Amino acid sequence: MSKRETYEAKATEMLEPICREKGVEIYDVEYVQEAGEWYLRAYIDKEGGVTIDDCEAVSRAMSDALDANDFIEDAYYLEVSSPGLGRTLKKDTHLQKSIGETVELKTFKPIDKRKEFTGILKGFTQSSITVEIDGKDTEFLRNEVALIKLALDF
Repeated sequence: MSKRETYEAKATEMLEPICREKGVEIYDVEYVQEAGEWYLRAYIDKEGGVTIDDCEAVSRAMSDALDANDFIEDAYYLEVSSPGLGRTLKKDTHLQKSIGETVELKTFKPIDKRKEFTGILKGFTQSSITVEIDGKDTEFLRNEVALIKLALDF
C-alpha cells in the first residue's frame, strides 16, 4: 500500500466515528499534492446536502483527532467539504446511489473516435459500467473509464 493509500485509509478510519456523531457520511477521502503542497481532503455528505456548519464541525473534530494521532509525516492542509453537485463517482456506493441519473463519462482512449459521453447511468458490475446514450445501452469496461461524474443540468 502506498503512503497516499495508507494515509487515506487511516484518515477514513478516524473520520468514521466523527461523521456518525455529526450526522453526516463520508463520501471520499483523498491525500493529494498540488503545486508542491499536500492536502488531506475529506468530502462529506448527508440527505439534503451538507452545510458550512457541518463542514466546520467535522473539520474541527478531525483536526483534533489528527493532532492526537499525528501519523502524517508531511506538512499538509486539511479541507472538509461537500463533494459538490458534479461529484465524481469513484466507489460502488457512489454508482449505486446515482443509477438513473445523468452522468458524464470520459475514457482514457477514444471509443468510436470519442472520449467523452453523456447519458443515464443504468447499472454497473465489478468490471463494467452501463450508460444509456441516445436511447441505447452502452457498456464501458471500468479499466477504460478515466472519470465518471454526475452531469450538471443548467
